[in-house]
Amino acid sequence: MSRRDIYYWKCDRAAAFHGTQLRVESDSVLEAQLHAAMRAKLGCKQLTLSAAKGQGNHLTWDADADGQSMFVRLENGPEQDDYIMVESAVMQRVRALGLPVPQVFAVDASRRHVAGAWQAIERIAFPDLNQWFKQGVLDSHRIAFDIGAAVARWQAIQPAGFGAFDSAQPNELRGFHPRYEDYFRLRLDQHLGFLVERRFLTPEQRAEIERVINDHQKLLRIDHGCLVHKDLALWNILGSREHIAAFIDFDDAISGDPVDDLSLLACFHDAEFLRRAFAGYESVRPLPPEHRRRFWLHLLRNMIVKAVIRVGAGYFDRSDAFFLIPSGASGGTLREFTHARLNAALNGLRGGSGIETLGDLKT
Repeated sequence: MSRRDIYYWKCDRAAAFHGTQLRVESDSVLEAQLHAAMRAKLGCKQLTLSAAKGQGNHLTWDADADGQSMFVRLENGPEQDDYIMVESAVMQRVRALGLPVPQVFAVDASRRHVAGAWQAIERIAFPDLNQWFKQGVLDSHRIAFDIGAAVARWQAIQPAGFGAFDSAQPNELRGFHPRYEDYFRLRLDQHLGFLVERRFLTPEQRAEIERVINDHQKLLRIDHGCLVHKDLALWNILGSREHIAAFIDFDDAISGDPVDDLSLLACFHDAEFLRRAFAGYESVRPLPPEHRRRFWLHLLRNMIVKAVIRVGAGYFDRSDAFFLIPSGASGGTLREFTHARLNAALNGLRGGSGIETLGDLKT
């Protein structure tokens, strides 16, 4: 399945929200297929697989192949998506820049031997940073700066075109769309319509969002794109309380706007975190023209997507055991925060205000 008409895979795929529910799948046939395929692909003599507790939309295993620790991810949705080939190429490109990204040992999206597309990567012996954050012990001052600097560094990768990459030639990293605005507006009508239908937004709120985006459409006229992780969050970064060991999960990577990844951090964090991330970014490269309004515009678009996923996958009904909800909070708190962050993006875009208007809200 091509991602040409996909803005964000988790909510725009044919099997929308597949893998976003709590997963307790145990498929001995699938695991046996994967075991045989990995042994053949890697040429290893000894291979063990054990189910891992992945939080994303893939099935996951820990593996040991002749003493090499690996982490295995498998996409088995009905669309037969092969973007894992693109993700592997992206990871290799980012790793080549000297950034901490797991090594890719093997990848196969052919489905000839396994009922899914799979990838075996280096297993990093650190938890995700969100675990430290939820415990209140993360050195956010340092980590935010280092994230911003990493974003600026991987923007040295500037693919042709915009949006998702064509997996027919994964190593080229060529976006499907000649204009960035074409990608930005993909599925926007459907996303807003879904939120109105589910009564997360009123028709009046939808109209106001559309009006404000149209008023700032000139910000979408950019000459070339850069690599955007597109799912940048603490649960996709591994490390200690004060050190980043690896950036992971580039399976939504696109060619897009330089402020997009920074705006994704604002989907979860407060003004101080963002100030440090911006400082880290500027330690490597200058911010682009009109970066404030571009930041708010992309925060608005990303929060629309976050709202669609959170509504559609039932995140507002979860407890604080769910990775996205802070300790002591609830799904209702997450719903309130989602509304507040949407409004903050709208107000920031109208006024071109600084990131201090994000305040101290955290989730």
